[in-house]
Amino acid sequence: MNPKYDQILARFDELTSLLSDEKVIRDNARWRKLAKERSDMTELVEVTSRLKRVDETVADNEQIIKAGEDAELVEIARAEMDALRAERTTLEEQFQLLIVPKDPADDKNTIMEIRAGTGGEESALFAGDLLRMYTRFIERKGWKAEILSSNETGMGGFKEVIVLVAGTGAFGTLKFESGVHRVQRVPATEASGRIHTSAASVAVLPEAEEVEVHIDPNELRIDVYRSSGPGGQSVNTTDSAVRITHIPTGLVVTCQEERSQLKNKAKALKVLQARLLDRARSAQEEKMAADRRSQVGSGDRSAKIRTYNFPQQRVTDHRINFTTHNLSEVMEGYLDELIDALRKADIMERAESAARSAE
Repeated sequence: MNPKYDQILARFDELTSLLSDEKVIRDNARWRKLAKERSDMTELVEVTSRLKRVDETVADNEQIIKAGEDAELVEIARAEMDALRAERTTLEEQFQLLIVPKDPADDKNTIMEIRAGTGGEESALFAGDLLRMYTRFIERKGWKAEILSSNETGMGGFKEVIVLVAGTGAFGTLKFESGVHRVQRVPATEASGRIHTSAASVAVLPEAEEVEVHIDPNELRIDVYRSSGPGGQSVNTTDSAVRITHIPTGLVVTCQEERSQLKNKAKALKVLQARLLDRARSAQEEKMAADRRSQVGSGDRSAKIRTYNFPQQRVTDHRINFTTHNLSEVMEGYLDELIDALRKADIMERAESAARSAE
C-alpha cells in the first residue's frame, strides 16, 4: 500500500482538528488558510480513502485465495479481483492527477484581453464574438465580468477589449484560453460568399494584488485626454480618459470606460499591475520549465491554439488535437468540455514532468 495514502489522510485529520482549536479560530488569517487547504484536499481524500479500501480488499482476497481453505470463498474472491483491479486503475489515475501541485494563482480573479488580429473588420467582429462567448460562459459560472477598457469599431466589433472576471477559480479555469484564436467563415462584409480566415488574440492574466506588484509612482507617466467612441467621435467633453506608461518596461495602458478620470486611472492601474505580474510569472516559468513551452500551459500567445470553422460547425484545439462539432454551443459559452480536456491534459503533462524530475 502506498505510504502517501496514510500521510494524506493524517494531514486531513490534522487540519480538521486544527480548525476547531480555539487558538487557530482566534487567528483569522491562519484559520482561513487552513480551511482552504482542507477544502482543496476534499476530493483527494475521497479518492485516497477509496484506494485504501480497494487495496485492503485486494489484500484480503489474495490471502483467501492463497489459503484455499474454503472453495466457495475462494471462488467469490477470484470473481471480485478483476473488478477490483479495474477500479484501482481508475482511482490511481485520479489520484496521480489530484496530487499534482496546484498553481497558487488558479483561485485568483483574472483579466482577459481580447484583441483583433489579422483580417481587418472581420477580425474585430470575431473579437466581439469571443467577448460574447466568454461573457456567457462567465454568467453560467456565476462569476462577474466588468469591462475595464474597450476600443469598439463602427460595426460592433472590437479592436481591443479588456475584462476583469471576478470569481473563485477564474484564472485557473480561463488561463488555457491564452493564444491566437482563428476563425474560418463567410464574413458579414463579404458579398461574394467566399470563406475568409482571420484571427484574434486572447491574453489571460491573474489579477495582481498590491502586495505582489509594487509600482513606484515616479516610474509612471500619466496622460489624460478626451474619450472617443466608434469612428473617433468624442463622447465626453472633459479630459476623463487616462493613458498610463510604465517607464521601466514601456508598457502602456489606456482606459476611457468611465466618465471619472479617477475611476479610469484606477482601472488602468489594475490592468498594469496584472501585466507586470504576468511578466514576472512568465520569466519564472521560462527559467523553471523551458521544456514546457510547447505544452498546454505554456501561455505562448503568439501560437495558434484553436480554429473555429463555421461551415463545418467544427472547433479544433490544436494543442491537444481535440475536436468538437458543436460550434454553435461553444459560441454560446458552453466551453466546459474544451476547458476540462485542456485542464486534464495540462495536469497529466505536469504529473509526467514531476515524475521525470524525481527519477
